[in-house]
Amino acid sequence: MKITWLGHSSFRIEIGDQVLLIDPWLGGNPSFPDDRKSEATEWATQILLTHGHFDHASEVVDIAKELDVPVVGIFDLMGHLEGAHGLKTLGFNKGGTVALGNVSVTMVNAVHSSSISTDHGPMYAGAEAGFMISGEGKTIYVSGDTDIMADMEWMAEYHRPEIGILCAGGHFTMDMKRAAFAAKKYFDFKTVIPCHYATFDALEQSADALVEGLPGVDVKTPEVMETIEL
Repeated sequence: MKITWLGHSSFRIEIGDQVLLIDPWLGGNPSFPDDRKSEATEWATQILLTHGHFDHASEVVDIAKELDVPVVGIFDLMGHLEGAHGLKTLGFNKGGTVALGNVSVTMVNAVHSSSISTDHGPMYAGAEAGFMISGEGKTIYVSGDTDIMADMEWMAEYHRPEIGILCAGGHFTMDMKRAAFAAKKYFDFKTVIPCHYATFDALEQSADALVEGLPGVDVKTPEVMETIEL
């Protein structure tokens, strides 16, 4: 399994027979080097989208069309992308599981918001979500944008993810201390990778508080386009 941080909340996950792009926001992302886009997206098989905000979804239409791959996510948003832009989509909802090759993806709850900007203001884009991604005998919890929530208790008990990709920048989501609290209280992660930080001035710029808050957990803080092998 290979996990590559593409900056902000964007990831490339090579797992089983799939290459998954999670919330791929590359152009316009101040963390991402523009000259490495093809490297980040090559051989992608699916795009997973947690919600509709610009820093997660604004490039999905262009990337999906360029790569000719389907977008997977909440039913309402997938319906919009298919109807308005002609994308291939796979829409499902919280509690549902879809098979992507030999990888399974279950949609789980998140606590945030989800909208698309229009000339007439925000447009509802379906509910925000996270994913449990299982393959190669491991499960990854991709939190999406969220705060701490009591649902994390049963999600951890039921899915038992070893790897957590956690939003942790604060202001719009959990900050580093809250993410550490959630990871320690509810989960038994072997590896944690923070995201949604160091992109804008309003967000935390360092993951030090997460590292300090999770002794005994392998907290990875990769550079953008650095690949972690697990």
